Amino acid sequence: MAHKCPVLTVGIVGYGHLGQFLVEKIQKEESEVRLHLAFVWNRNPEKMKGSVPEKLILKNLSDFPQRPADIIVEVCHPQIVKEFGIQFLSCSHFLVGSPSALADPEIQQQLREAAKHYGKTLYIPSGALWGAQDIQRLNDSESLKALTIRMSKHPSCFRLTKNLLPDWTEGEGRRLLFSGSVAELCPLAPNNVNSMAAAAIAGAMLGFNGVRGEIVSDTALKDYHVVEVEVTGTDGFCVKTTRRNPSQLGAVTGSATYTSFWSSLLGHLGQMMYCYCSKILNS
Repeated sequence: MAHKCPVLTVGIVGYGHLGQFLVEKIQKEESEVRLHLAFVWNRNPEKMKGSVPEKLILKNLSDFPQRPADIIVEVCHPQIVKEFGIQFLSCSHFLVGSPSALADPEIQQQLREAAKHYGKTLYIPSGALWGAQDIQRLNDSESLKALTIRMSKHPSCFRLTKNLLPDWTEGEGRRLLFSGSVAELCPLAPNNVNSMAAAAIAGAMLGFNGVRGEIVSDTALKDYHVVEVEVTGTDGFCVKTTRRNPSQLGAVTGSATYTSFWSSLLGHLGQMMYCYCSKILNS
């Protein structure tokens, strides 16, 4: 008798630009990718009316256990990771779209322990980070010596705390806003440096304190964000990459990040599907 692998259910937490993209992709391609929406939550539920079926709208995030999901995908703010991450893992696998939350070592440890305790997986997407798997391979071979990520954007694209960018004028050019450890940077720009946080996780032997991050305001960057990565290994090994990510003025996330995130999600779900199908075939 033939066995058919199950459809996986997905809960989406956050309905900004990335959340909208994911919801639309799942609704459009659910039969091909064998995914189905369990729920969609947004801080302002009114934003979802007319776009998300009423039956899928979760008005109170604390009620998520009533909408069982194989995996919960957070794409809103690191504070949600801190407040609900452990609860999510008690019921579902959890994909952290705001990995800057993991710059807090206590939060990261709690989530790792919860994943182990509940038998769930904590997933981190690569997002705008080019070469994440290569960084991880270098890390796993204990050959990673240094890692620096510089992110340059138009000033309207930054969402910063601590008055890092109090004022700016068109035509002012480049301005270095911060240079230091990713651990220090994440709380200052929680919505802008998730690719740096992903790099700190991929390069775990350096971690958030050892990976260096820089953010640059540049009024000339009206059509794209620039992410530069420099990786240093043993015996003089060095790789430098520059990625131009098309974006609109004021957009926190570049357009190429959406498809990269979607690919990461499908990759993680593929691993889950393989495990589920293996269990079925071996039963």
